[in-house]
Amino acid sequence: MPYRSSWMTEELDVFREQFRKFLAKDLAPHAQKWRDQKMVDRSAWRALGEMGALLPSVPEVYGGLGASFAYDAAVIEDIETVVPEVTTGVSVHSAIVAHYILNYGSEEQKRRWLPKMASGEFVGAIAMTEPGTGSDLQGVRTTARKQGNNYVINGQKTFITNGQAADLIVVVARTGGPGAKGLSLIVLETEGNEGFRRGRNLDKIGLHASDTSELFFDDAVVPPENLLGTEEGNGFVQLMQQLPQERLSLAVGAVASMERAVKLTVDYTKERKAFGQPIIEFQNTAFTLEHFPPSMRHIRSCGSSWRIRPAGRRRAGRRCGSRGSPRSARQPFVTRL
Repeated sequence: MPYRSSWMTEELDVFREQFRKFLAKDLAPHAQKWRDQKMVDRSAWRALGEMGALLPSVPEVYGGLGASFAYDAAVIEDIETVVPEVTTGVSVHSAIVAHYILNYGSEEQKRRWLPKMASGEFVGAIAMTEPGTGSDLQGVRTTARKQGNNYVINGQKTFITNGQAADLIVVVARTGGPGAKGLSLIVLETEGNEGFRRGRNLDKIGLHASDTSELFFDDAVVPPENLLGTEEGNGFVQLMQQLPQERLSLAVGAVASMERAVKLTVDYTKERKAFGQPIIEFQNTAFTLEHFPPSMRHIRSCGSSWRIRPAGRRRAGRRCGSRGSPRSARQPFVTRL
């Protein structure tokens, strides 16, 4: 019997049944096209918005469903299972970018941006990584300096998910001195911004339909009211506060990816024959495959301990040991298959 996450509800079951049908019928047939063009069509974003799959945990007043993070988790799981080409972009858009605006934006900012993100009219991105700065966000060199009544942003970002499609980008920029206290989050709307330029849609060894881009800011002008938070210098704290949800979103997708890999492998071993029988009947094959379901159940149970609660509360649960990190487990897991 498949493991059922403790955060699942009957209401969520109904939503997922219809959502999976939609994914299989309306999105999955376009997967190869999106891989070839290295990005998902805008029509897919609109369709996801119409299904209520974008920003489900954002309050209804801002265009969301007013549901819990469990809905975000379910959406990410089902997309990864049915049409994984879309997973990364939607995860960044809904579970990451939208929640920076929801948690730190003013009422005017939330009403201006979130409904458009929920409908798929706007695609969101967050610009952290720079050519010389990855995990060490305190080393960010992109600047946002006050000139007159505006911020003027200068710098470069790279490996930015949704970079080619983004209408709205949360830019991590230096508004003050060196170190963490000099960072702020500023929202840049791309349309008509003459100082903003998209670079290459980068080639990758995987995630081919997820556009991953270079972004350039050359005197990009942004109004001061686009600062997230009430004052400059809170960017690093804001990033650290949102990091647990970002990691959880990635973990949910990683678990679904592993389960899909096992299913594809089992199906293949049943169809492929050698020496007159399906290769799944060979002892070595069967012995290897039987180890994966318990590992996946263990990692899924850790997901429940991470508290994806229907009420929307999330917190780190008990430590699950070396197998309890889905992102780190996925690569060796799939490689063994």
